[in-house]
Amino acid sequence: MNVSGPVTFFIIEGLQEKKMLMFGVFLTIYVVVLCGNSMIIYLVRTDPKLKSPMYFFLHNLSFSDMVYTTVTMPNMLSGLLKEEHTISKTGCILQMYFFLSMGSSCRGILTAMAFDRYVAICNPLRYMTIMTKQVRILLVVAAWSFGFTAVLPALSLAVQLPFCGPNRVKHCFCDHSSVVRLACGSTIVNSIVSLFMALVVLLGTFFLILASYISIGKAVYRMSRAERLKAFTTCASHLIVVCISYSSATCVYVSYRVATFSPDARMIVAVVYAILTPALNPIIYSLRNKELQEALTRAFSKCVSIPIAPRKTIPPLP
Repeated sequence: MNVSGPVTFFIIEGLQEKKMLMFGVFLTIYVVVLCGNSMIIYLVRTDPKLKSPMYFFLHNLSFSDMVYTTVTMPNMLSGLLKEEHTISKTGCILQMYFFLSMGSSCRGILTAMAFDRYVAICNPLRYMTIMTKQVRILLVVAAWSFGFTAVLPALSLAVQLPFCGPNRVKHCFCDHSSVVRLACGSTIVNSIVSLFMALVVLLGTFFLILASYISIGKAVYRMSRAERLKAFTTCASHLIVVCISYSSATCVYVSYRVATFSPDARMIVAVVYAILTPALNPIIYSLRNKELQEALTRAFSKCVSIPIAPRKTIPPLP
């Protein structure tokens, strides 16, 4: 649709084929995201045995994953049930901002978790004196602040762009690149700034995590076999999540830079990236973490146990 005058709303084209099938698949995954991450948040907040710094960071990661998917998924699901999915310009800009900022915050929290694992393995005797409550809060605040500020330059430039038509976004939600290319003016500066900020968010956090694991590897190399196994168990869940998160982000980046990718394939890759890691995080941590499994068992036992009222005794007849 071409519009005369400034654009006030966008039409989200999304996936045009097999909408009901996509609706069922995405709804199922979204429910898994909400239930799995809510379970971790509940366990960490209620179980007294899950009070270590690692679970504090995991609690924040689960919350950020829930918000990250909720920014786009409900709106996208409702669009699959409509003939034409529209969103206001303001709503589109807000969706872009929170989607990008929450994704960046997740990277920051993963980096804080890598530092936590580094201290736990390389300085185990000083772990609790280093990872105090104040330090944990400072790391989480830094991760959230990093996410909310890192995307501001690219978004502020996008807000200033003139949109005079067309207004059809070839994506399932308000993706930054898909919206910016609809602008009437030059977007060269936007492309450079957004690329730079993406590299800062992805490569910056990745190299910090990599540096932590290089130090961990050096420490583990000097350990005994039993200590190595314990260290690997401690880091395994976080390492798996990091590998999935950054490899899927790389796939999305490549799909936007390779011209041979079809628009539908690019959309599917982007949507899978947006919901894959948040859905897998609670599963990975629950399967790999014995303390979480025990906490889940305790919580389940409290839910299913029905207290039996004491039997009243009837006094004997005189």
